[in-house]
Amino acid sequence: MKHLQLQFDAGIETVTLDRPDVRNAFNDEVIEELTAVFLELGKRDEVRCIVLAGNGPAFCAGADLNWMRKMAGYSRDENLQDATKLARMLEVIYRCPQPTIAAVHGDVYAGGTGLVAVCDMAVSVDTAQYCLSEVKLGLIPATISPYVIRAMGARAAHRYFLTAERFSAAEALRIGFVHEVVKADALQGRVAELGRAVVQAGPEAVKACKRLLHDVAGHEISSGLVRRTVEGIADIRASDEGREGIQSFLGKRKPNWLVG
Repeated sequence: MKHLQLQFDAGIETVTLDRPDVRNAFNDEVIEELTAVFLELGKRDEVRCIVLAGNGPAFCAGADLNWMRKMAGYSRDENLQDATKLARMLEVIYRCPQPTIAAVHGDVYAGGTGLVAVCDMAVSVDTAQYCLSEVKLGLIPATISPYVIRAMGARAAHRYFLTAERFSAAEALRIGFVHEVVKADALQGRVAELGRAVVQAGPEAVKACKRLLHDVAGHEISSGLVRRTVEGIADIRASDEGREGIQSFLGKRKPNWLVG
């Protein structure tokens, strides 16, 4: 990887954006690498949780300026192709089978908010600033909008999409965009704690639970949805992992999926 660093330890893979000189802004190469990495990690049984982090002063400043200059001369068809690749990257991370955690160590702007939003969990340092700055450039946060609106809620999105004003980590916590805000020296430890919590759970159950969240959240409680939830619990109870979990609990022993 040219723009990413990868590190694996005890079931947790950390994917670190490594373009500190441009505040981890992404371009077509970064998009391609992130897409490929998350597709590959999603296939690996030994990877039970993925942390998305960054090097340098910012978590992600959105689109790279040189990339934006190149896009300025694109035709509509070229812009469609370009935006499709970004949308594909976001969807791949969002639908990654394993739980994902954004470790937000610095500022997050524009498309960078999409990277935070597609992760299942987000922990931010208290000094981070957030901004959906697209309208200031005569653009709109279209590609990231399904995930950002889902993460912060429509009411908050109405404000921050339209004003492009910066907001603090405390505000990101208040509107639900991040789950926790910590001091900088506590970020790594808190993210590690969340990762260890995920690794202690049944790996297939965690994947099934993530699919359940995608299937249920925001959907009408229909007879079809209820039927799928009934089938879901029946399937997991009858699975090898489900049986092992119940038997280990009743037998007061550790389940066989624990790491280390």
